Amino acid sequence: MALGSGCLRAGRGLLRAAGPRRPPARGACAGGRPPAFGFLFDVDGVLVRGSQALPAARQAFQRLAGGGERLRVPVVFLTNAGNCLRSAKAQELSQALGLQVSPEQVILSHSPLRLFSQFHQKCMLVAGQGPVEENALNLGFKHVVTIEALRKAYPLLDMVDQSRRPKELPPPTTGFPTIEGVILFGEPVRWETSLQLIIDVLLSNGNPGAELQDIPYPHLPVLACNMDLLWMAEAKMPRFGHGTFLLCLENIYKKVTGRELKYEALIGKPSTVTYRYAEYLIKQQAEKQGWKSPIRRLYAVGDNPMSDIYGANLYNNYLKSAQQNQVQVKRSPEAASPQAEDHLELSKDCNNSVESCESILVCTGVYRHNADVPSKTEECTTETVFHGHRDFCFDPSLVEASYIVQDVNDAVQLAFKKENWS
Repeated sequence: MALGSGCLRAGRGLLRAAGPRRPPARGACAGGRPPAFGFLFDVDGVLVRGSQALPAARQAFQRLAGGGERLRVPVVFLTNAGNCLRSAKAQELSQALGLQVSPEQVILSHSPLRLFSQFHQKCMLVAGQGPVEENALNLGFKHVVTIEALRKAYPLLDMVDQSRRPKELPPPTTGFPTIEGVILFGEPVRWETSLQLIIDVLLSNGNPGAELQDIPYPHLPVLACNMDLLWMAEAKMPRFGHGTFLLCLENIYKKVTGRELKYEALIGKPSTVTYRYAEYLIKQQAEKQGWKSPIRRLYAVGDNPMSDIYGANLYNNYLKSAQQNQVQVKRSPEAASPQAEDHLELSKDCNNSVESCESILVCTGVYRHNADVPSKTEECTTETVFHGHRDFCFDPSLVEASYIVQDVNDAVQLAFKKENWS
């Protein structure tokens, strides 16, 4: 994926047009007026690289706080990370940025799962790493089985690592609950174990100790969080993300069964339901701060064209369609599920005040600016290899950022300029 130098120059031009930088206004609002906009910040590659905060991140948040300790505009941290608790991510961000971040400002890839109450009473297999069981319980799921618990209950299933094979034939497993669905929180540590056991559960209709009969199809519901093929840490090149694990799972299932693996929902960026949830939290923040002006515009800042920019532009299209009363909710992974929309009651709580979601691409993570590509704006996006998920169609316009800037501090300055905000 290459985006043109003209796009970057356009972003820098708007920054230069701001003229001399004035000291930021003190207090909660600029010039006494409440903000009519909010920020959605990606984390990895925008604010941090691995465990290290980027210098521009602290500068940006000093600007957002206006020299004080409280942010002057609503902010949500929208990350596809999911191997931790919201409270832990909030604490991590607080330390990195030098100001207090609350868990209510953080959306992890799995956060919208609290909307899927139709699965909360079912016995769900959870895969990933970190506190997956605790995360599931915090999200409202009442009956959870981990990959490790399943492996221990059926020790003959996990056979790749010879050192973990049972030395003696174990007795038959009794009393283990039938699994009714699968939640994929993020990439696991032992991919071969998770891939084998998840396939076993799908092929056996939730009873992996049984002999294989007719393969059920449709299979058990699968909810997947985080579709990022790659992500940026301290290494010079991007690392495999959960999207790579999903790619393996999908291809193994299809090779074994001859059928497509289907998802009940794909959540996390770039799914629309994740951005609707972010809008919901932005408006809750504004209300809590007593800012009366409705939030009209969102600025989504990210480093990955295939998730951050695609998602922001997809949501911007959704908002434009909503304004024209032409929203047709597709019952597909991109729209999540019918109940997700109803459960959140966004039509009532969000009152459709947001008019746009502008995408700002930074050059400190997955995306690297290529100065050799054409400078014409219409040529800023060139399809090379589509890194998005199988169930999201490639549309060149969706990976073309509204603006390209060097880093997150430039992104904040750009939005402030557009909002005439000091």
